[in-house]
Amino acid sequence: MTPSPLLSRSGAVPEEGGAVALHYGDPLREQWSLAEGAGLVDRSDRDVLVVPGADRLSWLHSITSQHFEQLGDGAGSEALVLSPNGHVEHHLVVAELGGTTWADVEPGTGAALLASLERMRFMLRVEPQLVTGAWGVLSLVGPQGPAVLATAGLPVPEREYAVAANGAGFVRRMPAIGDGGAVVFDLVVPRPDLAAVADVLLAAGAVVAGSSAFEALRVEARRPRFGVDSDHRTIPNELEWLSTAVHLEKGCYRGQETVARVHNLGRPPRRLVLLHLDGVSEDLPQPGAEVLAGTRAVGRVGTVVRHHELGVVALALVKQSVAPDAALVVGGSTAAIDPDDAPADLDDTRAAARDRIRALRSATIGK
Repeated sequence: MTPSPLLSRSGAVPEEGGAVALHYGDPLREQWSLAEGAGLVDRSDRDVLVVPGADRLSWLHSITSQHFEQLGDGAGSEALVLSPNGHVEHHLVVAELGGTTWADVEPGTGAALLASLERMRFMLRVEPQLVTGAWGVLSLVGPQGPAVLATAGLPVPEREYAVAANGAGFVRRMPAIGDGGAVVFDLVVPRPDLAAVADVLLAAGAVVAGSSAFEALRVEARRPRFGVDSDHRTIPNELEWLSTAVHLEKGCYRGQETVARVHNLGRPPRRLVLLHLDGVSEDLPQPGAEVLAGTRAVGRVGTVVRHHELGVVALALVKQSVAPDAALVVGGSTAAIDPDDAPADLDDTRAAARDRIRALRSATIGK
């Protein structure tokens, strides 16, 4: 991946081995900008695909978890490609505009997705293409995002997943992150125009922010990333993707049997939770690190971040049997499940869980 032109901005610190900025010199202040104002995040390392062709919607409907036959022009969604056993193989963020279906996916996964789609083309009128070299993604995040877009003379989609044309590209509104107030607008723009579009948004009142700020608010919102917060065993029912990327009433697709069976039983093998870590160690656990209850592994962590208000927090997939107030350890750090992630029928444990969170935060602040 070619380094982003935004890496030339003052203070830019690149992600290790990456093509975009981790931060621009003040990671915690950048988080605050996303939570309270409007921050521009360079996400141009995401892969972008397009699917033109008369059969594209019926084809995508048949091979993914989403109801594409109902996706109208100017609409977006999320979708999954599943294995025959219902495990998540790809996560797509989609936009339908002007006779073409667009999808942006995790960095480095576009080629594998394209190969998967090519195997399922059959004789249909579809032409999936990987166009990352020509298109990039910028995200404008924060409660002041609509005002910044309006000042910049850009469209402001009003509903989640709504898509509005912007020149040859588009603006798509996504679910908010953080505590629910940091609205997200993805701008898919020609790659040669990344710097110019960024300048327009910064002149309209946005501030530049790195990927670490976006990740912190994403973790707070419990929004998973494919391949980081998921693993080869993940099924949609374990994550919020069951509500954002799966249409439970559509017809047959690969992996549907597992999704429907687990949904009807109402108890997937694992659940996604927010973990609060004591923050004693300077080295954060890596994705895939075990979550331990005593000596027993009961889950895995995904994204681990330093949040400007919550301290060190992580997304983790843990077994359903793990109690909300369980004493946990991750990479040598004491951890506790956020009380808001306790199952609905276990309200009597929430007070104890909140006490554990307070103790962890006090330990972190005292260091």
